[in-house]
Amino acid sequence: MTPAPLSEAEISKALSELPDWTRTGHSISRTVEAASFLAGIELVRRVAVAAEAANHHPDIDIRWRRVTFTLSTHDANGLTALDVALAHEIDRLDAQS
Repeated sequence: MTPAPLSEAEISKALSELPDWTRTGHSISRTVEAASFLAGIELVRRVAVAAEAANHHPDIDIRWRRVTFTLSTHDANGLTALDVALAHEIDRLDAQS
């Protein structure tokens, strides 16, 4: 079952708790500057494990030490609680780096 898209108020509240994330249309994204290329790859690996467990997968762009994560629930044509939860998990995993 596809989760329901969040309302504008719910998106605003979620972004207030995710200060490193920016919204563009129906997605949110965050770019992380890793200490090294391998550290960035390790973060991607850890995010991949969390994403697989949640069955919700981000778009990931790797450019040397810069890793950009973009989240959207395509089936819902918008942002859902799945995106917000995975954004929080990405923040948590980045803080452990």
